Parts: sequence; structure tokens; C-alpha cells
Amino acid sequence: MPDSPGLGEQALNKAAEIGLSSQLDEVDNLDVNIKTDPLKLVQGEVDAVTIEGEGLVMQKDLRMEELEMQMTNVAINPLSVAFGKIELTKPTEANAQVVLTEADINRAFNSEYVRAQLQSQKIHINGELRTIEPQNVNFRLPGDGKVALNANLKVVETGENQQVAFSAVPWISANGKTVALQNVEYGESEEISPELTKSLIDQTSEILNLSNFDLEGISLQVKQLKVEVGKLTLQAEAYVEQIPSD
Repeated sequence: MPDSPGLGEQALNKAAEIGLSSQLDEVDNLDVNIKTDPLKLVQGEVDAVTIEGEGLVMQKDLRMEELEMQMTNVAINPLSVAFGKIELTKPTEANAQVVLTEADINRAFNSEYVRAQLQSQKIHINGELRTIEPQNVNFRLPGDGKVALNANLKVVETGENQQVAFSAVPWISANGKTVALQNVEYGESEEISPELTKSLIDQTSEILNLSNFDLEGISLQVKQLKVEVGKLTLQAEAYVEQIPSD
């Protein structure tokens, strides 16, 4: 007896949702919607795959407020369907959108991973090599296409506190994989230690690096970056070699 309409799709949706969720530390909501019909499915043809997620937390405590990805004309191995898997027979491209909020980026800055990264660096302050320990990092998206950062850092060797503040305009590198900062405007603290400020600028770029948001078998390339008050939206192309499934 043939499957009732949509039964195969539902099984694949569930398998992909479980597969994707297994790569994430936390998930508020995740929906995979595979559109095809039973006849096409047996021939390994899928009309469209849509992935929509909210509150997805990746490794390094990086959180995406929203993820949307759309693929069309996807070719899969029909035999894999019998085992509830989606095995692509050839890579496909997709359109993707990632939304990061001010709170998401602050969460990353104050994560153990980023703290350890900053503490592992030796930085020149007043001519001496010092270790810094972040006390509080406040990242803001004030609008006007800018990002802003104000950090309170402790110099481990002396116990003194240092303030670093700057604003900058993020832009996408030519290869679409990294976000760098330009037109940096420094707060009064820049003269204390240009190295310290540079370290925080580099760390900001690292957090916004899109390869942080790659999932297994899916890599993103940013095409457009939109900076608004309180949120940052990345429009990207995704190169999909495999859709993770259960």
C-alpha cells in the first residue's frame, strides 16, 4: 500500500530536525520543511527544503536569534529515504539569513571561550607585557550602520582596571567569510594601549566571522550585512554538501 501523502516528507523533516539539533548546544525552535511528492521522492527529487530556526546556540556560546535557509531542486539518494535519512547525491546552493541581536553578541563576548582567548594573549601596556582579564564587555548596536564596544578589563599582574571603548563600521571581506571593522573611532583609552584596543577589535571580527555559524555539511558566504538598532542581519549564500539527519 503506498504511503499516505506527506508521510515520507514528515519522516524526513523529523530526521533532519534531529540531525541539525544534535549539532547545537541549545534550540528554542527548529523546523525543517521538505516539499516533494512520493513519486519524485522515489526518483530522488525534492522540490524544496526550508530550514527555520529560533534561538540556536552554536559552539563557543554563539547564539543566532533567527536562521532561515531555502534550497530548491535538491537531489537525494532515494535509498537513503528508506532509512529516514537525506543523503544528497550532489551539492546544492541555498539562500540563508542569520539574525544576531545585541544580546546574542554580548553573550558571546562574555562567554568562557572568549574570556579564555583574551586572557591567553600577552599585551603591551605602558611598555610592559601584561595579561588581561575581562571584567565586563558591553557590545552595542546603536544604529547608523555601526557597532560599539565598551570594555572594563583588569591587568592581572597589577590589579589595575583599564577601560577600552570604540565604535566602528562592519564590512564583509571579499571572500564573504569574515566581517572586519573599518572607520574605527576610539574612546579616550586608545592611547593607554593600542594593542589592547586592537585585540578587542580583532575579537569582535572573530565573533562575527560567519564560519562560526557553519553546520556540518553546510557553509555560508555573506553577501550583505545590515546593521540596525539592536540587531545585525546577514544575508548569505549557503553551499550545502549534506543536510544533517538523524
